[in-house]
Amino acid sequence: MELIKEIVDIAIVAILGCMGFLAMLFTIERMLFLRKARKQLHRFSSATLLEQACTNNLTTLHIIYSNAPYIGLLGTVVGIMITFYDMGQASSIDTAHIMTGLSLALYATALGLVVAIPTLIAYNGLNRKVAVICAMFSELQDQQQAEQAEQAEQAPAVLHDAPAATAEPAANEVAAA
Repeated sequence: MELIKEIVDIAIVAILGCMGFLAMLFTIERMLFLRKARKQLHRFSSATLLEQACTNNLTTLHIIYSNAPYIGLLGTVVGIMITFYDMGQASSIDTAHIMTGLSLALYATALGLVVAIPTLIAYNGLNRKVAVICAMFSELQDQQQAEQAEQAEQAPAVLHDAPAATAEPAANEVAAA
């Protein structure tokens, strides 16, 4: 049973370690991307494309913070089961052995929370940055549309003046001939 306990402990720590590493990696990547996207909003053709680009990998962060506590809890449950099995197999009950087994089992839950809580904070912070960037893009689009509307209002006046100016020299040439 000790071998199973060691394998489960190593597996839970390895899984949560990988989840923590991925959460850190994707958080840093998203922070760098959002900083770059904020400065280059003009490169996106629509709000949908911007939102898709900004929210890439946020689903992975959501999955990590949602499931890390459950993986830690799984390690705790297995550790407690093994401790109870060891108690049943022993002819006498040694409280030191029981407490050591239970404390090691609860270590997995704590590790799951250590991975989940910072990932949740990062996820919520990145979601807020995405919302701000999308609002900035919407404001930029509104400004561009207002400028285009203003240019469109000024353009017909120029067009009306232009044909009259070109028609007069033609009329003058016909009268001179």
